[in-house]
Amino acid sequence: MYLLGLTGSIGMGKSTAAARFRHNDVPVFDADLAVHDLYAGTAVPHIERAFPGTTAAGRVDREKLSALLIAAPERFAELETIVHPLVRGLEAEFLHRHAQMGASLVVLEVPLLYETKFEALVDAVAVVSAPALLQAKRVLERPGMTAEKLDKLLSRQMPDAEKRRRADFIVDTGGTITNTEAQVDKLVALLRERPGQAFAKHWQ
Repeated sequence: MYLLGLTGSIGMGKSTAAARFRHNDVPVFDADLAVHDLYAGTAVPHIERAFPGTTAAGRVDREKLSALLIAAPERFAELETIVHPLVRGLEAEFLHRHAQMGASLVVLEVPLLYETKFEALVDAVAVVSAPALLQAKRVLERPGMTAEKLDKLLSRQMPDAEKRRRADFIVDTGGTITNTEAQVDKLVALLRERPGQAFAKHWQ
């Protein structure tokens, strides 16, 4: 089973690429969605203990937690020590389940892949990338997003140029969706029969 890490900065088109992998019957683990679920379940008591007052009604209040972290960005690392091991456990369950089902290619979508040194746990990394002006336009169209918030988000992420430099594959999402999908289709065809080593080495 070949493990492909999928990453890219905010607004670069990870969701579009991930959807196309799924269209090709490739299982995709969405780390952001996993965190969303953890914030309504397993992670709640741990986060309340570390960040009192940031949970209510059995779930994390993302606005309160975000406001606290914006005021004290040095505490991001503390949050990550809570959340990352929980996500890693869910990733392992996902991989073992699909290995048993005979999957030949699996995608792990991880926004902070390089920042968390996750590239060591997969066979290769695909980076989605688009011009900076297009990235900003996409992100600023999101509800509640401001230029200041975008700057703070980008300050926590590795620059796109460095991600592109490190990538094994680049999916250029600066053109049409059809063009992006065609690139993903080619990647699936290339990797589907390629033998992988990361699962046996790091996840067994």
